[in-house]
Amino acid sequence: MSDRTLQIIALVVYFGAMVAIGVYAYRKTVDHEGYMLAGRQLPPWTAALSAGASDMSGWLMMGLPGAIYAAGLIEAWIAIGLTIGAYLNWRFVAPRLRAYTEVARNSITIPSFFENRLHDDTRLLRVAAGTIVLVFFTFYVSSMLVAGGEFFRLAFGTSYLSGMLIVAAVTLAYTLIGGFLGASLTDVVQGTMMLLALLVVPVVAMVAVGGPGATVDAIREVDPARLSWLGGGSLTAATVVGILSAAAWGLGYFGQPHIIVRFMAMRSAESAGPARRIGMTWMIVSLAGAVACGLVGIAYFSTSGESLDNPEHVVLALSQLLLHPLIVGFVFAAVLAAIMSTVSSQLIVCSSAFVEDLYHVFGRESSQRTLLTLGRVCVLVVAVIAGLLAISPSGTILELVAFAWAGFGASFGPAVLLCLYWRKLTNWGALAGMVAGALTVILWSAYGPDIYGVALYEIVPGFLVNVVVSIAVSLATYTPDTGMDDEFDRAVDVAHAR
Repeated sequence: MSDRTLQIIALVVYFGAMVAIGVYAYRKTVDHEGYMLAGRQLPPWTAALSAGASDMSGWLMMGLPGAIYAAGLIEAWIAIGLTIGAYLNWRFVAPRLRAYTEVARNSITIPSFFENRLHDDTRLLRVAAGTIVLVFFTFYVSSMLVAGGEFFRLAFGTSYLSGMLIVAAVTLAYTLIGGFLGASLTDVVQGTMMLLALLVVPVVAMVAVGGPGATVDAIREVDPARLSWLGGGSLTAATVVGILSAAAWGLGYFGQPHIIVRFMAMRSAESAGPARRIGMTWMIVSLAGAVACGLVGIAYFSTSGESLDNPEHVVLALSQLLLHPLIVGFVFAAVLAAIMSTVSSQLIVCSSAFVEDLYHVFGRESSQRTLLTLGRVCVLVVAVIAGLLAISPSGTILELVAFAWAGFGASFGPAVLLCLYWRKLTNWGALAGMVAGALTVILWSAYGPDIYGVALYEIVPGFLVNVVVSIAVSLATYTPDTGMDDEFDRAVDVAHAR
């Protein structure tokens, strides 16, 4: 049996398992809320692994190892920032958001939570938030389809377009039928596959190089700066700005709808503690493995005589060169798992934003069957638009993900934190800050000046602008609201009772 056949068998097994899980979830989904939030019954381990898998995406298996391979440990500040941001998100956002979304009229989407939490009768906040979800997630899904196309082109020699369409078709199959529960359960399998691949590949590659010592020596021979957290230079202003930009990725966690919706779907606020421990363990090990893949890749390709055309393919290339073909197939499946887990989660959030936050505002009341159908149609439409955008990608996977990540972090992050921890936030403050944050990200990405010769990541100015505008407008428009204060107190009590 040929190597290619064994690899295809592994992928077929993986694809079949994902669709089977989708069918199982379909049978468990009986209404619109079940399709969007799995009835708020996710156990801690499912919530944790689902949040991690949907968070990391193809960036974990391709973008981060590629950045480490190309520039060295200085790019690992992204991983450090993400780890800190994820911990703070689980610690301070998860329990209170789970409690508050139920207190605030059982909100099942982030835009509906903003409206219900701030008693916004104008509906403008909900519509603006829902629109932001659809716009930025369309770009985010597009970046994942780009990763899928690149994967199949390298791994199987298909055309980029064919690979992209395969990833889109399989992901759509289990997302359309399985909804949020299907996406969450497949995330558990996909997260486990990603973790195992990121443990196996660097260990095998390091053994091939000659062990840890030989690996470090080989990296130093290529460029000693690759092992420096400062990029080999001194701590200059430019270095500080570069590190700040990388670590600022952690700010994005507070505003990522496809991640924090897992908090809303947990069984209770008490689930946040065990879920945090499970999720952070998975994340730290996975990020360490991704960084190790990039570093070991430098050593391997400098000593083996093999070549690597694209740094973002380092995990794929190492597995092809060093592992049994059947194992290679499952590593390939793990890369696909990283991509597809994020796509499915984002499509479900887009679906909920359309149905809950736009259709309900402008449409009429509909049956559960109609809402389910609309949700599935939205999943299909967003996937098609994202696929069209991905036909001619502009930028690397990391760059595409960075833009969408900054968009959500800067527009939703401050709003989520202020909703949960500041009584005086108003609907006008949240709306003004959200729009200001989103526009700042877009404009800074296109026209932002370099600071000390370094392009500051757009999430930093976007997040700060949002906070300042939200607080200023809220203080100018605040009026006491007894009902809102009572809800705030009840949410705090429920969250603290865990």
